[in-house]
Amino acid sequence: MDPATLTRIGAQARDWINSVLHFFYQPSTLAQIAAVAGCVLVAVLLDRLTRSSIDAQARKIRAAPSLLRIIAALRRRMKLVFFVLCVWLLTLADSAAGGPQSSIISIVFKLSLAYLVISVGSRIVRNRLAARIITVTAWVVAALSIMDLTEPVSKALDATGVQIGGSRISALLVIKAVIVLVVTLWLASVIGNFLDTRVKRSEELTPALRVLIGKLLKVTLVLVACVVALAAVGVDLTALTVLSGALGVGLGFGLQKVVSNFISGIIILTDRSIKPGDTISLGDTFGWIRELRARFVSVITRDGKEYLIPNEDFITNQVINWSFSNDLVRIDVTFGVSYDSDPHDVIRIAKEATTSVARVVSDKPVVCWLTGFGDSSLDFVVRFWIRDPPAGLTNVKGEVLLALWDAFKANEIGIPFPHREIIMRTPVTLAGKGGEATASSVPEESVETRKAHVGASGEASRAADPTSAAE
Repeated sequence: MDPATLTRIGAQARDWINSVLHFFYQPSTLAQIAAVAGCVLVAVLLDRLTRSSIDAQARKIRAAPSLLRIIAALRRRMKLVFFVLCVWLLTLADSAAGGPQSSIISIVFKLSLAYLVISVGSRIVRNRLAARIITVTAWVVAALSIMDLTEPVSKALDATGVQIGGSRISALLVIKAVIVLVVTLWLASVIGNFLDTRVKRSEELTPALRVLIGKLLKVTLVLVACVVALAAVGVDLTALTVLSGALGVGLGFGLQKVVSNFISGIIILTDRSIKPGDTISLGDTFGWIRELRARFVSVITRDGKEYLIPNEDFITNQVINWSFSNDLVRIDVTFGVSYDSDPHDVIRIAKEATTSVARVVSDKPVVCWLTGFGDSSLDFVVRFWIRDPPAGLTNVKGEVLLALWDAFKANEIGIPFPHREIIMRTPVTLAGKGGEATASSVPEESVETRKAHVGASGEASRAADPTSAAE
């Protein structure tokens, strides 16, 4: 900015300050200020007198959430409401007197009324920070317009400009660009959410296609809002070629993962390999998909944890989709019984016990097979189907095992258990109840440890052997 411009701005500021000081030196100005101060005191007293009754009436209101937020905003600003009413009565009295209109009272009334309307209206926006920003910005613009300062302030902001190449950027241009961009992005967000809600309600589209269309609509509206905002403030859109080049360099150096996840998300939505509600296993994570996002997939596990897994992992890693083509899942449960059991009876009882579990489907038969002759048990596997894998796999296995336990116990079928037997072949000294010691000797001096699986018959043979001791 050249020195001549700075000198001109300084002279205008001095003239404005002198006129303001001259205005406040007048007796009528002091009287109007005193009247406004009196309105403040009256508003405070009225708020204290009516607070309890207004609260009682407000609690009886049952309406829409947006209306309740506006009512709550009015309740918190009752002092301002009473102040606006008092100042309005002053303006009516001033007009009825027939004299010149009091400028200070009129300006204060317009400013307070504008702030009241803007602050209450902004409560429609649920975000508190956004509501405060909207309130302050809108009230500043209204105040400048009420006091006829819009043109001088605009000229002053436009004078603080810099020349960059063939474009001139000023503070006024930046403020306009920010305001227009915020408004257009907000409108794009509102319209995008509305369209996304309508698309999700469509029964003709698959869940994955609904998510894809909704995300494409939101991204398209945001891009259109940015272009419209830049064009509205007079920005040459051909300058975006430089920005696109810088963006390409950034993608090449530091945004590979972001772009990879975004593209992977589009691929997932188009090929419909996974969709909301599917039960999946990825590594150590087992759960069901809650939501598909542009960068990640939200997976909820049985313990309530929500994993945000990048989309790229679903493209590059092996994923188990338990409900890809249908919701049927087969589960295997292995068990063993003692050798004195009849395997034909075991298979029949195992089928009946497994079928009795509520989550086991009845239209797919339960099968049970003898899989091998173990060291001390007959090994079996029972296979059954369920339709609700999101309800858990471990719990249904536990229910089947409990059903097998009850059925085998009722039919006197033994289940082998581990047992360790130690035979001592060295002299052993035993102390009796009377304190007398007896000794037995064996020629060999060795210790042999045997590990076996024994059932009821094993217990009988061990009891007959006096040289054995069980752990």
